[in-house]
Amino acid sequence: QVQLVESGGGLVQAGGSLRLSCAASGLPFSMTTMGWFRQAPGQEREFVAKITGGGGTTIYGDSVKGRFSISRDNAKNTVYLQMNSLKPEDTAIYYCARGPFYSSSPRAYDSWGQGTQVTVSS
Repeated sequence: QVQLVESGGGLVQAGGSLRLSCAASGLPFSMTTMGWFRQAPGQEREFVAKITGGGGTTIYGDSVKGRFSISRDNAKNTVYLQMNSLKPEDTAIYYCARGPFYSSSPRAYDSWGQGTQVTVSS
């Protein structure tokens, strides 16, 4: 079965950086669009970034453009999220998932990982 395991979260000061990883198994990874989403307490799950199977095309949510970068290593079945210039409002649980490139809605994605907590202090 499909398994996605996120890691790399933690506590960081505003302005700092973190790199999240999502290790995938049980799916044709190099052919699969992967997305990162986040959910803060009391809020809906929000699209962060997505990347096509070959890695040639990426899309970002407006709130992270210019600060976050999504990439993937298909040899390692892993997708990454480099987060720079972090802000307190970036605090959330970050999830990776697979889904269609044509959609950024969380409802179109499946096989969610357990998430990794990112906390940005001011």
